[in-house]
Amino acid sequence: MIEARFHDRIADIPAADWDALRPDDHPFVSHAFLHALEESDCIRPAWGWQAHHLGLYEHGRLVAAAPLYLKGNSHGEFVFDWGWAAAWERAGGDYYPKLLCGVPYSPVPGPRLLAGGSVERQRALVAAMRREAERLRLSSVHANFLLDDEAAAFDADWLARSDVQFHWRNRGWRDFDDFLAALNHKKRANIRHERKQVASSGLRVEWRGGDSLDEAEWAEVHALYLATFDAKGNHAALTADFFRRLGTLGEMAQLALAHDANGIAAMALFLQGNGVLYGRYWGSRVEVPGLHFELCYYRGIEHAIARGLRSFEPGAQGEHKLARGFLPVRTHSRHLILHEGFRAAVREALQQEAASMDRYADECLAHSPYARGTGQ
Repeated sequence: MIEARFHDRIADIPAADWDALRPDDHPFVSHAFLHALEESDCIRPAWGWQAHHLGLYEHGRLVAAAPLYLKGNSHGEFVFDWGWAAAWERAGGDYYPKLLCGVPYSPVPGPRLLAGGSVERQRALVAAMRREAERLRLSSVHANFLLDDEAAAFDADWLARSDVQFHWRNRGWRDFDDFLAALNHKKRANIRHERKQVASSGLRVEWRGGDSLDEAEWAEVHALYLATFDAKGNHAALTADFFRRLGTLGEMAQLALAHDANGIAAMALFLQGNGVLYGRYWGSRVEVPGLHFELCYYRGIEHAIARGLRSFEPGAQGEHKLARGFLPVRTHSRHLILHEGFRAAVREALQQEAASMDRYADECLAHSPYARGTGQ
């Protein structure tokens, strides 16, 4: 018999048992990463997040699991359902809380149904999510940024949704100049111009592993993160303690740093694992032309080439990434609306959205920055 249990702390599940179910070493679903979020006070009911992790147990042994949260809002998810919530509430219902299978504050595709490669157990996880939503009388269940091979676990009641991100793929380039040679002349010249602006700014730029930063340096990095979020009027959910904890997780955290006479002037924070570099956060207290692109993209590409990483995913959105060697890829989510009538209305809207997204992806590919004949 398979028993479903729900845990309000990832710490209640042994790290070795959880990580043994991952198909690879994707950092965002590692026990250490999820535990760091919870222990550093980034996951709070007041901010709309309550851990509700799912474990399937057979004879007391964990055989499948999923990162699961009860959500009191739609912040920090990056698959936007504000319109659905508004329509539901105009009809007199309570859209929140809902159930989310995903990783907080991380629009990163990766495994969500941790089942040791068993499709049968993946389906059992999906079925358990539905039963729990029905038991709690929730409006919906959402599984965001799924891997392509997880789609088969969801039946036709789950609505498919897709979006576009821009990712860089390593084609075996020897160095950054070799990568530049694959771009068309205009894009290549623009990148060289941006990099020269930073090189002549007087800033000292370096790449550092997170485990090499001391506590004072992590404090500077976090302060830049906070200031950037505040300047844009956004809520900065990650605490200084979380940043420091990242530095204890081996090579997971990577940073591009720019220094001036007063210390760290700008930073870009990355996570690394499973042969992929993931761009996450940027912050700066100086205005230097090209600095954002240098730290967030060009240094990341250099690192990926030097380390032989297969790809670099710099985060959600941003058509400006296209001109810098990042090509459109599709991301996928599944959504279960428990009310059949509302589900039908959302399904129709998503069909129209999907056609629009197809056109957008095709248009982006038509403007590829790579020169013809490079195989991009």
